[in-house]
Amino acid sequence: MGFEETEFETSKARMQAQRESGYAVSACYDEERKRIVVVLATGVEICVAPSLLEGLAGATVEDLAQIEVSPAGLGLHWPRLDADVYVPSLLQGVLGSESWMASQLGSAGGRSRSPAKAAASRANGRKGGRPRGKGVTGG
Repeated sequence: MGFEETEFETSKARMQAQRESGYAVSACYDEERKRIVVVLATGVEICVAPSLLEGLAGATVEDLAQIEVSPAGLGLHWPRLDADVYVPSLLQGVLGSESWMASQLGSAGGRSRSPAKAAASRANGRKGGRPRGKGVTGG
């Protein structure tokens, strides 16, 4: 068996292992619930808001309704949006690329979500804001 054949067999085994953890047999956009519904071969259904997935926020109902399931069931593709979701990652709660998820977490972390946090932020602003780090000179 040559190198390419060995590599191919390794890839096939890896794909089969991922398929065993769950693969999509169908997917649709439920307009009433405003959710993407993915049905796995195990009978489990996953529902997720499009705004949580990279590339789908702000999409029209027509765009969201056109979902293609890859032949192996490991990927979802929205051709009108040129957006893709990897099903095993979706099962693990990964909703986009690493950089996109970091940007989502960063923007969420800076928001005021409670009256106490908002009040503390305003009080800190009245004192001149966050103190400068060591070695930073003012100008």
